[in-house]
Amino acid sequence: MTVKVLTFGCRLNIYESGVIDKLAVEGGLTNTFIFNSCAVTQEAERQVRQSIRKTKRDHPNADIIVTGCAAQIHADEFAAMPEVTRVIGNDMKLKAEAYGSEEKVLVNDIMSVKETAHHLVSSFEGKARAFIEVQNGCDHRCTFCQIPFGRGNSRSVPLAQIVNHVRLLVEEGYKEVVLTGVDITSYGSDLPGTPTLGQMIKRLFALVPDLPRLRLSSLDPVEIDEDIFYLVAHEPRLMPHFHLSVQAGDDMILKRMKRRHLRHHILEVCARLRRINPAIIFGADLIAGFPTETEEMFENTLALIHEADLTFLHVFPYSPLEKTPSSKMPQVPKTVRKARAQRLREEGDRSMQRTMHACIGQTHRVLVEREGFGYTETYFPVRVTAPSNELVTVKLVGIEDNQFKGEVV
Repeated sequence: MTVKVLTFGCRLNIYESGVIDKLAVEGGLTNTFIFNSCAVTQEAERQVRQSIRKTKRDHPNADIIVTGCAAQIHADEFAAMPEVTRVIGNDMKLKAEAYGSEEKVLVNDIMSVKETAHHLVSSFEGKARAFIEVQNGCDHRCTFCQIPFGRGNSRSVPLAQIVNHVRLLVEEGYKEVVLTGVDITSYGSDLPGTPTLGQMIKRLFALVPDLPRLRLSSLDPVEIDEDIFYLVAHEPRLMPHFHLSVQAGDDMILKRMKRRHLRHHILEVCARLRRINPAIIFGADLIAGFPTETEEMFENTLALIHEADLTFLHVFPYSPLEKTPSSKMPQVPKTVRKARAQRLREEGDRSMQRTMHACIGQTHRVLVEREGFGYTETYFPVRVTAPSNELVTVKLVGIEDNQFKGEVV
């Protein structure tokens, strides 16, 4: 074993782990585990620490490097763990010199970073899809979130860099590219001319006509620009699956979260997109048991799943993070938070089953990621007899274990 990168958290971390693996190997590291950590919840950080301890028990002679958002925010705490050899910050982890350094803690001021994504990851082993970073950081300050302090302020990748990267991926045979970032709907605000995300995607499609499919990571609903609505209507290569950063369905809770949308904005965005393309499928992030949330407030969030017809849910029981404003608000008991999260998940499961059963008999284009398994345009998993890395037309004939059974037509 030379280097093994263990990834926690978001799609951006998945992309960056590819960069880390390449840089660490080129830097001559051997017998090293690198933990690319997440700090979105207390549970996410706990899982990183637990995995570090287990890895050291199983591999006592290996070096352990910790990087990522949790390492950026809590560098001293990770450095104090006896299992940890070194801590590398979120900006430094993407620099070759970090892997030749012997400093115990290599963490810079993330708020001083002005650029992002100088690296090209041209190989995603065993994948038909590739991730590409188009944005990093966040300018917003939601009261429950510490990610801006792990990622820094919002910064965008220039169009030319994105185009060159996507062209190379298409030439290597990738059939789908996923645009990822921390807050991709803020794309372009720091670039000359302040292009929007939709404008950038229109140019990308024009300049890379051979790109078969494009998918977007999580979107802030009120920052979806007019060009994205246009693309949904006119560009079949943009996949009709949008994951929205919703968080709650009650106006008072949304205000206390310091979100930029209210309940009616979610309903309006979903209705408008569904009018353009009735086949579009929505996912959403939801937090259960935010401080001060009453049963009535929670019921508003629960009802939103049905009213907005949300299908793919990422549900989190609220987790108080040190130094965030929400951690100082009156807390909902932990047992109530967990129970509400379970109710949201159950409602999400019902929504998923309704949606999937309504799709039986339909024909979809499926990207086969590995032999016998792939995803529809709307990101439903499908078991189908077809070779990997192929786009095939499939009829959805049944459901088994929450996956479609498909037949090539």
